[in-house]
Amino acid sequence: MSFRLFDAPLREPSQFVGFAGNTIDRQSENRADDSVDKALADPTTRLLLMNGGRLYLKLADGGFDPWYRVAESQPFEPSFDQGVLLGFSEQGPVLAVLAGIDAERLPETVKAIDYRSVYMQGLIDEAAAGAMAQGAALLAWHASHRFCSKCGSESQMRAGGYKRHCPNCGTEHFPRTDPVAIMLTATREKCLLGRGRHFAPGMYSALAGFIEPGETIEAAVRRETLEEAGIRLGRVVYHASQPWPFPYSLMIGCFGEPLNEDIQADLNELEDCRWFLRDEVRLMLDRTHPDTLVTPPKGAIAHYLIRAWVDSE
Repeated sequence: MSFRLFDAPLREPSQFVGFAGNTIDRQSENRADDSVDKALADPTTRLLLMNGGRLYLKLADGGFDPWYRVAESQPFEPSFDQGVLLGFSEQGPVLAVLAGIDAERLPETVKAIDYRSVYMQGLIDEAAAGAMAQGAALLAWHASHRFCSKCGSESQMRAGGYKRHCPNCGTEHFPRTDPVAIMLTATREKCLLGRGRHFAPGMYSALAGFIEPGETIEAAVRRETLEEAGIRLGRVVYHASQPWPFPYSLMIGCFGEPLNEDIQADLNELEDCRWFLRDEVRLMLDRTHPDTLVTPPKGAIAHYLIRAWVDSE
């Protein structure tokens, strides 16, 4: 038998999705409680400024620049004491910092743009978008975990933003990532797509749901597909993953093999769910469907699951 363990593309599918271009060297084993203070004293340090789910972008040469020097960030009232050290780039340390000034008070040269729009419109390069996802997830976790879940006392940020310590009971808390299974159920001829009530007009996508404690990825894929569409799955295979800073999730993309075809959609979860033939899905991907039906935009892992299936014939 030939050795096929690494018989795969050198650039795995996960590297093509939005927010996956992060090139920061995290140096996780070297984080210390004074990491942020040391970074703030380094003249090469660059900051990402965030507030209210938005990234503060400077207008520059017809485009946008997400990076600030420490002194340059002062007018935006940064909360340096709550800053997070993302790691180190070739240029120096990188921090994510909450800005104190809200969007309505920004100068004309700076725009506050929500994270989804930043990546969907390609306003910054892949490396910066990946850093934004890392910073957004960490800042969101700190905002929602200020108090110790064991004793209720206010906790303190430690290890450059990668830990919270409770001074009252000594409990240490670490950032969490919520795993979400997103799956495309497909045969050679057709795939299953659903439509949520909050979706843009005409959009259909792969089904998705949170992975529960004590559940494998494959079990979650089977359970969610059965619950949402009434479709039982046989084989499940992993394809790609995507960091998703809304607020701190990891999308785990899989393909599922259907064992039945009769859909029994949960209309409390979905507005519609149905089978689509390959040629119709290709039109949806290309934005040429006669009924203006579409799939999610590039950057979303659902787009790449669907595209990989369409191109697999």
